[in-house]
Amino acid sequence: MFAPFKPGYSNTNNNPDITYPTMRIILITPAPPQSRAGNRATATRWANILRSLGHRVAIATTYTGQNADLMIALHAWRSAESIQQFSDAFHERPLIVAITGTDAYRFIHSHPETTLQSIRLADYLVGLHDLIGNTLPQNERHKLSVIYQSAQPIGKREPYRRYFHVSVMGHLRDEKDPMRPAMAVRNLPASSRIQVHHYGKAHTPEYAKQAQAEMNSNTRYQWHGEIAHHKIRQVYRRTRLLVLPSRMEGGANVISEAIVAGVPVIASDIEGSIGLLGDDYAGYYAAENEQALSTLLLKAESDTACYKKLEKACIARQPLFTLENETRGWRELLKKV
Repeated sequence: MFAPFKPGYSNTNNNPDITYPTMRIILITPAPPQSRAGNRATATRWANILRSLGHRVAIATTYTGQNADLMIALHAWRSAESIQQFSDAFHERPLIVAITGTDAYRFIHSHPETTLQSIRLADYLVGLHDLIGNTLPQNERHKLSVIYQSAQPIGKREPYRRYFHVSVMGHLRDEKDPMRPAMAVRNLPASSRIQVHHYGKAHTPEYAKQAQAEMNSNTRYQWHGEIAHHKIRQVYRRTRLLVLPSRMEGGANVISEAIVAGVPVIASDIEGSIGLLGDDYAGYYAAENEQALSTLLLKAESDTACYKKLEKACIARQPLFTLENETRGWRELLKKV
């Protein structure tokens, strides 16, 4: 699984002032190789960052006894068995656990024994937004490092002019409250040019039926299903707004992508979004409230000053979500390891 190497120090950045200890790192994600789930994208990006810092990295969905110097596990609950096995096999070797949204806002309550055991076994914890520590036991918070997820610039934006294109980027599953934007635009005034375009896979046949039925009755809603990421990047170039209606998030990469693209965001007022956009951001609506979302969408469409305020606030946060900043976060954490 790992390419042969000699222990020591590596410097792949050709910077004579910086050296990195070379480690074999096993990176565990519950998402399989061909998945377009956020966990897989995160694992792939992290692996590339860690390799750029001189390490040998292998990605796996489960731990099967690999002789690694360090484990990084995405998801405290879903990767719990791998976390326990690595800790049992190499108790003296460092273990990093990344806390996901379902860890922080579901499984720590529904499956506390398993989730908290993974947190206790971890030497270090990684969170993806500023408020994630609020969900952790007080005596575990000292382990936490917040590392923002990065996104690549898309180039010049050219939003659609003939209508007000609103994007929803996310799979259709309960945590995402996926049908809320469609509900919010059902009864907009005829003068509104808002159209909601939803990109993501239905996780159940029922959600696929709901989305199809919504398209049949709601001319302002279009579900496109799951599309390749390079096509998502094209959508960011043309859209006016991103809506993130989630009930829970661990630090959604779609916010990073939208901000780096210069696309304003409207989000439910949950910790996972506030922890990325900031306490004073003007683009929040009350979670699970389609009327509040409808009001905010209409304001963003009709009030230029409101739209520009959201746009300016998002652009101001772009430095947080660069690859350089994410790499810096991992470099600083690995120094502690």
